[in-house]
Order: sequence, then structure tokens, then C-alpha cells
Amino acid sequence: MAALSGVLQCLPFPLAGPVPEWRTVFCWIAVTPLLWALTQRDKDAEPLSGRQGAAIGYMCGFIWYLGNCYWIYQTMYLYGGLDKPVAAGILVLFCLYLGLYHALFGWLIVCFREYFGVRMALLLSPFAWVAVELARARITGLPWDLLGIAQVDNLLLTRLAPLAGAYGVSFVIALVNALWLVRIQIRERKHTRLFLTVVGVTVVVACVFGLRRSQSSGKPAVTATATLVQQNLEVGAEAKGPEPSEQELLDSFSYLSRHPGDRMYLGIPELARTPSVRFAQRTVTMDSNLIVWPESPAPFQERDPLFRSAMTKLAEETGTPVIAGNIGIDRTAANARGYLLFNSASFITPQGAFAGRYDKMHLVPFGEYVPFAGLFFFAQNLLHEAGTFDAGTQRALFSVNGHRYGTFICYESIFGDEVRQFVKEGADVLVNISNDGWYGDTSAPWQHLNMVRMRAIENHRWVLRATNTGVTAAIDPYGRVVEAAPRHARTSIRVGFGYERDLTFYAAHGDLFAYLCAVATAVSLGMSLRSKFAVD
Repeated sequence: MAALSGVLQCLPFPLAGPVPEWRTVFCWIAVTPLLWALTQRDKDAEPLSGRQGAAIGYMCGFIWYLGNCYWIYQTMYLYGGLDKPVAAGILVLFCLYLGLYHALFGWLIVCFREYFGVRMALLLSPFAWVAVELARARITGLPWDLLGIAQVDNLLLTRLAPLAGAYGVSFVIALVNALWLVRIQIRERKHTRLFLTVVGVTVVVACVFGLRRSQSSGKPAVTATATLVQQNLEVGAEAKGPEPSEQELLDSFSYLSRHPGDRMYLGIPELARTPSVRFAQRTVTMDSNLIVWPESPAPFQERDPLFRSAMTKLAEETGTPVIAGNIGIDRTAANARGYLLFNSASFITPQGAFAGRYDKMHLVPFGEYVPFAGLFFFAQNLLHEAGTFDAGTQRALFSVNGHRYGTFICYESIFGDEVRQFVKEGADVLVNISNDGWYGDTSAPWQHLNMVRMRAIENHRWVLRATNTGVTAAIDPYGRVVEAAPRHARTSIRVGFGYERDLTFYAAHGDLFAYLCAVATAVSLGMSLRSKFAVD
């Protein structure tokens, strides 16, 4: 049952492309088999020990991470240059490590069951689930695909996100999974069954009506336009043939910044129901309020005169501010290299001045830096393209024409509590630049997109997302992909967006709900352990 739960937990998330809506339904039963394995037993059987509960949870977690994050294998060998056995070994170690969080969940449920009984343990399980997700974010730093992300398209349920973040949605999903197993005793009276039937039908009708109403309402105003450039540069072993010169790349991307491509999706690309539109060939420059270049393997450095000249010329001639991914270098005497290396986003004003730079603060382990490098000497090939980066120390907002843009880079998008800091400091719009080319055609680009969409919902902000190979898109404050570029094409799209000034509860207070769940879990665990030690 625990193994089945691990498989079911993979199904609501993207596996090789965008997840169809029918598969997201599995999240409502995915955790139930695990809870059944941890709480149900025959009358004559011995109850599970804490160690056994942890082992059951561990197996479930290992299967879940193996199915959800299988793309690590391809990234390691195809783009990181590692041998296939080494890449497979890293994936297995990754799953064994992060599977410990499911083991923790299993141990907690068994402890609760021993002290509170089965019914109360099940009712406490949503608190424990959210507490474990919070631990995954805070301790390991990898809150990849929280359970609540599976319902990013549920416009009714995601109304919790501006209050409690993705954790609030996770809580509801985990609670429903638990309620399938909760036995509620109701005294039989003359009209009991009729009453329960009417209540059930009313709830279902209300949910359907509310969902349809939420889907047809809440269309935010579009008051500005942006040009999002998709550079489509191959990375790692996929980069074949002669490499274009820096000048050729700058000329190509500058042209795309002035002349958007002729094709656009009106929704998530590669979903069967998503329409696409084609435009006539554009020979004139299209005006925009912002131009965005993505994070990419292009050899652009902020201090490079060639790069600075091209960016200044682009901004001046179009009269448009530009946000461009590049490498930032600062001289220092603090290390042996004599300089600090940053994965950065530079801001160029409409007058062509380099007015600010944001240095990525949350780096990708084993991609942009190697933690405990002496122990992981075999991972050095992963740094061939990205280099050994240093973490930024300060968030930067880019201001122009009375509006403020908050820019986060690639991997940072999975951290809701960090992205919301930009909005708390006054960002009217969020900009995400990313290089998802490292993921190839696996599930990861789509998983990444859904997490970015949740950031839009939590903060009630438009997100302008420019990526190297896709998915490049404009995402509205309700998490809907409004316009997107076709993947794996060198192109650009001109998208509409708006400026939002409100501050959601989540943007103001962060993961408060998740911490309350952690406190409730800790108190319940303390009561359980205290009782056990008293008996011993």
C-alpha cells in the first residue's frame, strides 16, 4: 500500500509534458494508501512500531522522488557530463536522502496513533504533512513539488494560497486523503440518511458552481506590454556544431527584442486544448514597456564592453527598460580567485544606463556550486557550463516610470517565502528568468512552470517569465498562463500584463500557516513521547 501511494503521488504532477487535468484528481487519494498502511491493522496483529512506520514511509518517499525527479539522471549524464552509472547513483542517493522526510511522516503518524488512537492520528496527519513539507524547504532547501502544487489549476482551491501559500492547499489535500479512512459514528434517526444525502449533494453542487464561477471571473486588467526573448541555446552535450560569436548572439537577440515572433500560444503549450495564433510577418519595431532576456548559457558578462554597448543601444533605440540575464563579476580580496562570480540579472534604463543588478541568492547545489566540494570531487563536470558561483546577499528591485519589478532567477522560484519578499518590498510585477534547457524534454520544465504559477497566485502578481528553451510565458495573478511561446524555438513574444499594488496575507507574513502546523505537530509529538516515556 505504501508503494502504491508512492506511485499515486507521482500521477498528479507532470511526467513528460504538461499534466492533463484528469490526472490531477489522483492527489485526492494518493496519500490514503500510505495512511492506511500506517494506521490500519488486524485485531490480532501487533501495532506498528515507530521504526516500522518510518520504514514504510521511507519506501513510499523513495518511490515518489524516483518518479517525480527522474530527470536528475538525464541532467547529470547528458548535460553534466557524468557517466551514466554515476548519474544513476546520484539519483538513487538523492531519493534515499529526501525519502527520509516521508520516513519522518510515517514515524509521526505511528506515534500519534499509539497515544491518540487511529481517528485522531488521521485528523492530525494534515498538520504533520505540512510540517514535513516545511522541514523539506527549511532544512534541505528543496521544496520541489509540494502536494498543493498539484492543484494549481483549481481556481477555487488556490484561493487559499494568498493566505497560507501552497502549504494551505497541501493541508486541504492531505485532510481529504485522511478523511477517506476516518470512521464517524452517527446515531441513526428517522431522517439521518436523508439529511446527510441533502448535505452531500449541496456541498457538491456548491463546489461545482463555485469552481465554474471562479473560472469565469477574476480577469485582471492588462495595462502594459512586455517582450520576452527566448534564446534557445543548447547546453551541455546537446550543444553541437560551431558556436556563434558573442556579437552574432547579441545581434540576434536584439532583433528579436524589436521584432516579436510570428507564433504564440494562448495558454500552456503542448496541451491539446491550448489554441495557438500566428501573426503576419512584422517589419516594424513593436513598442513595449519592458524587454526581458532570460538566464542562458550565452557568454554575456555585465562588465564586458560589447555586452554593455549592445544593451545600451537596445534600450536607447526602443526607449524601453531591459532586464537581461548575465554573469556578474566583482573584484575582491576575500578569496583566492580575487573575484566573486554571480548569476545575475542586470537592469538597463530606457536611457541606456546600467542602473541595477540582482545577484541570485539561492544557488542550485551541484549545478552552480558544490556543497562540501572535497567529498563530491566527481561532480566537478557539472560546473563546466555554469561555473562556481557565489550567492548574492541582497534583493534588488528595479524601478522605472513609477513601477517596480522584482526579479528572481530559475531555482529561486520554488521558494515561496523568498519570492514573496520582492512583493513585500514593493514589487508591482514579478519577473522570472530561467534556463530550463538543462532539463531537456523531461517533466522538470513543466513542474518548474507550475511552481512559478503558484508564486503568482500567492502574491497576486503578474509573472513575466523568460526562459532559454521554454516555457516562456505571461502568467496572470490567478496563476493562469495567458500567453506563451512555442518551446525549443529561437523567438520572442509580446505579451500583456498589469501592475498590482495589493499585499496578500501570504506576501506580508510568509509561511505562518505552515509554522502553526509545525507547532501543532510538535505539541502532539511531545504529548505522545511523554506518555510513552512515562509508561516505560
